[in-house]
Amino acid sequence: MPKFVIERNIPGAGQLTPQDLKAVSQRSCAVLNSMGPGIQWIQSYVTDDRLYCIYLAPDEAAIRRHASEGGFPCDKVSQIRTVIDPSTAE
Repeated sequence: MPKFVIERNIPGAGQLTPQDLKAVSQRSCAVLNSMGPGIQWIQSYVTDDRLYCIYLAPDEAAIRRHASEGGFPCDKVSQIRTVIDPSTAE
């Protein structure tokens, strides 16, 4: 299944409390459960003003549907074509 990175502009994201992050995570999981097994949230990275989320999904439309139904921003969606790391240099 294709892997995507989603950029979500959320001013002050780095200041969200653990309770805020739990609530957002619960809302995301509830929407994912209603959409069925065809989309999966892998993890998210929280920076000062953005979230970068990694998802498995059949297509960009599924990512955008999840964002719309959950009330999440979805500013940019990019399909991950490959992953490299230090071992790639070997």
